[in-house]
Amino acid sequence: MFNIEEITKRAQAAQKKALESMAQLVEKTDELTEKLSQEEPEPDTGEREAQIAQQLADNAQRQVEILGQVFSPETMAQMAVNEDMLRQMMEAKVAEAASMGVGDLMEQMYGEEMGVLAAALETLSMEDEEDQEEVDFTPALEEELYTLLKETMERIGSLPEPEPVPYEKNDPRWEIFGILLSGIVSRVNDHRLDCMDVEEHIPVMEQQVVSLVRRSWGIDGRGDLLEMIRYLSQEGYILRYNLYSQAASPQELLDEDADEEEIEATARAWRFAQRYKDQYGPGFMAGWDIGRAAMLTRWGCYLGWITESEAVGILWDLSQRVVEELHSWREFAQSYLFGGLMWKLLCGDSGAASYLGYLADAATDLLAGKPEENAGQWRTCPWPAQRKIGFTL
Repeated sequence: MFNIEEITKRAQAAQKKALESMAQLVEKTDELTEKLSQEEPEPDTGEREAQIAQQLADNAQRQVEILGQVFSPETMAQMAVNEDMLRQMMEAKVAEAASMGVGDLMEQMYGEEMGVLAAALETLSMEDEEDQEEVDFTPALEEELYTLLKETMERIGSLPEPEPVPYEKNDPRWEIFGILLSGIVSRVNDHRLDCMDVEEHIPVMEQQVVSLVRRSWGIDGRGDLLEMIRYLSQEGYILRYNLYSQAASPQELLDEDADEEEIEATARAWRFAQRYKDQYGPGFMAGWDIGRAAMLTRWGCYLGWITESEAVGILWDLSQRVVEELHSWREFAQSYLFGGLMWKLLCGDSGAASYLGYLADAATDLLAGKPEENAGQWRTCPWPAQRKIGFTL
């Protein structure tokens, strides 16, 4: 039953926070305007254009370096097709920024701030859940989580799934498969899975997604996005789990200035890796790393930080990597649960049990759900069988 008084209180609190934010923004705007009025005359339009263009060129060069480290030559070539179009758009934005006055800039600031505030009102319930008091981890709680992980992975492993089938290199199913690699996070967030866009392009939804990416990942644009995708696809928890598995003690993994919280978190994750290292190799973490990288790719495309053709290329590369390590959607889901628990142990989040439940429910819907309930997407797209290399004599 809805509690009207509680809803009213939360709405009033949200309104108060919004007004406070607006007051702070107005104060900052006044300070900036006063500062600009006291500074030396601005350089002419040509010089401003040159400065902005140089900054954009430096950023673009760094992004090309990141892309070259992580993606295949084919994907890089595909991205280059859009370069002329992107350069023209960049030049138009430079000219627009150079000709824009202080008043126009302030108007843009206010517009963006209001969008962020609107998105904040929609995510109050999520923030309330994050603010709940946490229960201290104990050896008994860790054992309960290990038992729950085993039971949940067994339940996922018992679900029916079509046999893997071979995909040709240019098979159009690769694009569908790449999108479906984001399936667990998409299902939890009620995102679309029938196209690259995660949601309809309306301001409120766009602000929600950008707020989520910034708050949860610390990503604030194209460069950050590509760097995080590179990290997840080349290092991620595959590397971390390997390091924790090989360490003789948690102390080997700590810096000299580590605080008590870091020491406890590292010890929990080290015990996790030591417990499972003989059963699961580092490659088993591929689902956890690649699944999140695929979701970030789709979020980045939705927000316009990468083009759709770039996103298709990135997802293709991620797909090739995950099928080298895993062999079915069930194993992919088990990997996601496995990595998710290690992450929760590192975070010190005692809500790990609920989190595993959400992930397992999402995977179950994707494999065993009904199409009329917008589920069962994994079942309609079989896992790609690993291609065997043969020799002709």
